[in-house]
Amino acid sequence: MIASRTGTGRRLAGPLLGLLLLGASARADEALVTAQGANTLAIVDLEAGSVAAQIPIDGAPAGIALSPDRRTAFVTRPEGPGLAVVDLATRTVTGTLALPGGPLGIAVNPKSGAVYVADWYGSRIFVVSPDGAQLDTEIQVGASPSGIAVTPDGATLLVANREGDSVSVVDVAAAREVQKIPVGRHPFGITLDAEGTRAYTANVTSNDVSVIDVPGRHELGRVTTGERPYVVALAGSRGFVTDQYSGTVTVFNLKTLTNVAAIEVGDHPEGIAASRDGRTLTVANWGSNTLSLIDATTLKVTGEIKVPDGPRSFGDFLR
Repeated sequence: MIASRTGTGRRLAGPLLGLLLLGASARADEALVTAQGANTLAIVDLEAGSVAAQIPIDGAPAGIALSPDRRTAFVTRPEGPGLAVVDLATRTVTGTLALPGGPLGIAVNPKSGAVYVADWYGSRIFVVSPDGAQLDTEIQVGASPSGIAVTPDGATLLVANREGDSVSVVDVAAAREVQKIPVGRHPFGITLDAEGTRAYTANVTSNDVSVIDVPGRHELGRVTTGERPYVVALAGSRGFVTDQYSGTVTVFNLKTLTNVAAIEVGDHPEGIAASRDGRTLTVANWGSNTLSLIDATTLKVTGEIKVPDGPRSFGDFLR
């Protein structure tokens, strides 16, 4: 069973992937929160500061990704095990797909719409059709794949292999791994910049972030974080990292790779994402059942929103 506090060492389930926000509006209006303990996808109205709707999804929902048009959400169900497809206009589950192993991290190809799901137990990535209805193929990667990122041109996948201490580079057209890049210990979330030239992994047990030169396929450097980093988000000239056991978000300078601040948020922060305009960070606090809102300029928490039990939001969850 993969549902527990993992990614870092406690329960083993909720981790999933941080990716770029490609929404139509610069300001995110909704946060789509996978609430694992409540077996629901909570739709949070960020302006109102409240939960607008809940969509029941069994199987301990954990990872989330959005279709290129932002109208469909794909949610991993580690205890299903499988995938749920959610129509965000009608706020209903329109389909499910059974998958073997431990489906956890997830991402969507911005060009083809193909859905990529990491099998935490199987050292493989499932490639699922854009409608979420069928498993097309599998790609072998490193041990315990977790976060997945896709380059803007849709040609390359980057996969954080938690137990492999590496990032797999996958050629999408060939459907095969072409290289492994060594990083810190137990990389979990992986995030790409808007150009697809730098990637950032949150290394759970070395308490740092690896910065990767994507075209050069090598690690450029590391940034120290708080305890048990989970996911990285990017806003302006800064990176923001959720530190699960510290209850903080580490802020660092993207150019100098030096620490700027540590912001106190809720208990056991996990998923984090930036609004498209880069002004606000939204953090899912697994232990306190809240979302923290951070002003990216002042580095202050500007609000807190109560959500259902066990929010993870591992992946692309703002729209």
